[in-house]
Amino acid sequence: MADQIRLAAEERTEFGKGAARRIRRADKIPAVVYGHGQAPQHLSLPGHATMLAVKRENAVLTLDVAGTEVLALVKDVQREHRRREIEHVDLVVVRRGEKVEVEVAVHLEGEAAAETVVTLDSQTLLLEVDALAIPESVTVSVEGAEAGTLVSAADVTLPAGAALVTDAETLVVNVTQARTAEELEEELSEAEGELGIEREAPDTEAGAEPVAAQD
Repeated sequence: MADQIRLAAEERTEFGKGAARRIRRADKIPAVVYGHGQAPQHLSLPGHATMLAVKRENAVLTLDVAGTEVLALVKDVQREHRRREIEHVDLVVVRRGEKVEVEVAVHLEGEAAAETVVTLDSQTLLLEVDALAIPESVTVSVEGAEAGTLVSAADVTLPAGAALVTDAETLVVNVTQARTAEELEEELSEAEGELGIEREAPDTEAGAEPVAAQD
């Protein structure tokens, strides 16, 4: 687990689009933290520090709110569609020793056998983990894997203390035989035939003279 990130948070009493724009113009980000039966607490967070913090999936932040520390898990980050700037952050209160369910990325390592194709069918797994020990990813090795190899969620080695929530039979990795050039050409021809596409005849060789018709 990475070191916890500390952010100085300010309580806010103004709401609405206008207030949110003013907060962002001041290089801050509107946020709300909720959970454990507490009323939602509306905050503003430092812009640059928050942007760096949320680059890590499932980041747990230590918020300093008027001298009171609050542990919070980043639940959702809303971004502006075009510029991708952060518009709002949702956080949920967590406590030391508490278990939480989070989506954790699947990372592949190694090289499969020659002439195979490795497909990552599930890019994340839902795990139950300690709120203060959330892994950045889980690793699946495909080193030397032959065509026909299937890796299900139950086959993935999890970090100590983590429990699988995703269905154990969920397919995570599928290793198949690479198709030959002839097979790809045949599939393309079949697809073109179904669409009624006719291929143009190949050009005559450059410089070749047409053959005169014989009487």
